[in-house]
Amino acid sequence: MVYYKGEWWLFASKSGGYWHTKDFSDWKFVEPTGLPLEEYAPTAEIIDGKLCFSMSQGSIFTTDDPAAGKWTKIGETHGSPDMDLFVDTDGRLYLYYGCSDKDPIKGEELDPKQGFKTVKGPETIIFGKPLEHGWEGKRKLSEAKSLAEDEKNPPKPYIEGSWMTKANGHYYLQYAGPGTELDNYADGVYVSDKPLGPFTFQPSNPVSFRPTGFAPGAGHGSTFKDARGNYWHIATVTIAQRHMFERRLAMYPVKFFVDGQMAANTYLGDYPQFTPGTAPDPFNANAPGWMLLSLGKPVTASSELEKFPATNAVDELIKTWWSAKTGDPNEWLQVDLGGEVKIQAVQISFADQDSTTLDRLRGDAYRYLVEVSDDGKTWKTLIDKKDNQRDAPHDYTQLSAPVMGRYVKLTNLHTPAGAKFSVSGLRVFGNGSGPLPAKVNGVAATRDPADGRAAKISWAPAKDAEFYIVRYGVRPDRLFTNFQVYGATDLSLSTLNVGVPYFVTVDAVNSTGVTLGSTAVPMK
Repeated sequence: MVYYKGEWWLFASKSGGYWHTKDFSDWKFVEPTGLPLEEYAPTAEIIDGKLCFSMSQGSIFTTDDPAAGKWTKIGETHGSPDMDLFVDTDGRLYLYYGCSDKDPIKGEELDPKQGFKTVKGPETIIFGKPLEHGWEGKRKLSEAKSLAEDEKNPPKPYIEGSWMTKANGHYYLQYAGPGTELDNYADGVYVSDKPLGPFTFQPSNPVSFRPTGFAPGAGHGSTFKDARGNYWHIATVTIAQRHMFERRLAMYPVKFFVDGQMAANTYLGDYPQFTPGTAPDPFNANAPGWMLLSLGKPVTASSELEKFPATNAVDELIKTWWSAKTGDPNEWLQVDLGGEVKIQAVQISFADQDSTTLDRLRGDAYRYLVEVSDDGKTWKTLIDKKDNQRDAPHDYTQLSAPVMGRYVKLTNLHTPAGAKFSVSGLRVFGNGSGPLPAKVNGVAATRDPADGRAAKISWAPAKDAEFYIVRYGVRPDRLFTNFQVYGATDLSLSTLNVGVPYFVTVDAVNSTGVTLGSTAVPMK
């Protein structure tokens, strides 16, 4: 994501084009000419007042009118995977690159006046170190192994996706690992006072990390400023069901602290948030406080395709979904919210079961009706999308005013691309009518004496809690890394950095709100 001529421009792998927006709500898509768009990991930067673009094949293109989609090739670098072009405040140009489970991320200085020739470097900067950095181990978190096992057969993370940000006089070289197909895909950072180093690993890594929730994953991103000058990180969300690289994008607010620490706030990051440029301090306050009302609630449906039950639509997992047996009009899904609650917004994440289209939808979209009821018999319209023409896989509608109701019903009017009517998330947001959960007590955190990457955290059940959020960090007042825990009062971690002290707390969550943990307990 880069800012150019009053708009933000977003480039993603193999997308057939790119997007631009002035407000992060209304996005326009451009299908350009002259760009190698079917390669992975694009980079974009402003060079000499023009927007420049490159990908792994090494050619550099430029335009002063990206909305028109006409680009011109202006130079060539050596082909490099996952490139990042970075212009320093003094005008000098740098290139960072690397995508491998064996080779490092490197950096070098280029001279545009000499045909983008390398004039300094390359410098070796970042190797994966999964025996020291637990979150870099390339496997599912549930498959964590002991240090002794890893020493015999080391996990090999893909270290990739470099992005440079200069803030407060420091150079923050961000990188992704351990693999884009994993829920624990994350971004870390190395910091330096010079663009080519030497760089130092940030002990509070990972910077951007979201291994749990509806839309997990927060790696291989870029960091940018909004209209207020606040920083954000846009990164990759993992689905990886139909294809290893089945992904989405998400944005999280970022802060650079005066002592040099960089952090992204991913806390309940897939709940409703204000768009960038709206809140004066998004890192600390960027949500309206609406909670998920539909989590695990009773559901019924017009039909169920075998292995795709209706309960999948409220299990808060993007990787599972309900599917009706057909895509016919009047297939429906209904959730009982358990009592009358205040509804503020609805998000419907469509699953495209048996879709016959493998490209962007053109001139077609889901059309549907959302209704609300007090008794499940008499209904009134909540959202009418009978004339919808906008392709929105995760269609979010904020109501103009809150509505009270108990039952929410989603009815199909038209399913595009030959798909069956299918939903991975019928997510109803607002505020419940019950009490807040009680405060969590009895938090204990024990570090594994044989493996500094691992720890066991436990706590006492809290009354009225639907789930818990474990937060930890390197300081009691900076507990930014978090895990959402459902149906349990303990968590085994394997994501710590060896030799780094940590503190932890546990929050209790329900449909009414969040009760924060009061004490940060040291991991012993």
